[in-house]
Amino acid sequence: MVEEERVVIDEKILGGKPVIRGTRIPVYLIVELVANGLSIKDILKEYPELSEEDVKAALRYAVSLLKRETYYEISSR
Repeated sequence: MVEEERVVIDEKILGGKPVIRGTRIPVYLIVELVANGLSIKDILKEYPELSEEDVKAALRYAVSLLKRETYYEISSR
């Protein structure tokens, strides 16, 4: 299953934030846990409803969003 099938956006779930299909676990939470030093194994212990592929799909999804972003320099006047 690719991330497009694992990560879903539904306005009725968490106000449309991307979540792992079949859960209310948002992508941002998984990214935050990894940023705070948790391993995939640690995340799976905390959230047994997730699979390793779910966690990886969430991370790939977040990366794809960042790659698509356009950044603008804001100069101070």
